[in-house]
Amino acid sequence: MSMGSEHTGFSHLDAKGDARMVDVSAKQVSARQATATGFVALSRACVAALRAGDVPKGDALAVARIAGIMGAKRTPDLVPLCHPIALHGVTVDLAVRDRGVAITAVTRTADRTGVEMEALTAVTAAALALVDMVKALDPGATVTDVRVEEKLGGKTGAWRREEGDR
Repeated sequence: MSMGSEHTGFSHLDAKGDARMVDVSAKQVSARQATATGFVALSRACVAALRAGDVPKGDALAVARIAGIMGAKRTPDLVPLCHPIALHGVTVDLAVRDRGVAITAVTRTADRTGVEMEALTAVTAAALALVDMVKALDPGATVTDVRVEEKLGGKTGAWRREEGDR
């Protein structure tokens, strides 16, 4: 008999209060998608260097994009109770803005559980790689506002962050 959340009220704790990975084997496979965003606040000089392609370490945006994709693929290694799932698509877009770089990641799967954590990890890994690439130019680079914007599919269906939500 499975001792699950019905005993503790928390899906990731068993009846004794110990951490557990939720059993999703009975869930139906369905197409799922998640979008997450984040921002790396940078100095004006650093933004100018990114726009001019003058970052001493090389193509910072390309490195960040690849890091984001790799981060999504490694999510279960970083988030202890996250299920390893088959990712069927990951896109990471970086847009240089006047105050820094906006990052958007979209993750897709056909599996038994969602891909929100993979999208968040993609954004975070991309942001960290970008900071690493520009830290000599801007030691004050700051990662901000990493959050899920939308999820599609699964039992709960579609969800989208409303304007003004945290």
